[in-house]
Amino acid sequence: MKPTIEIIVSTTGEFTIEGVGFKGAGCEKATKFLEEALGLVNSKVKKPEFHQQAVSKQQQQLGT
Repeated sequence: MKPTIEIIVSTTGEFTIEGVGFKGAGCEKATKFLEEALGLVNSKVKKPEFHQQAVSKQQQQLGT
């Protein structure tokens, strides 16, 4: 799944920012600019995916 950011605005004007498909601290990095732009953050909830490490692939080609 490609990581996305969902912004949900309630009828009272409150909003929720949710990172979907991120692992580790990637979500916090991706949503930081929105939190700063929108102002006060009442609470943060870290989903189980936050505690997973992002997997990165490295490939190395030997000799030719």
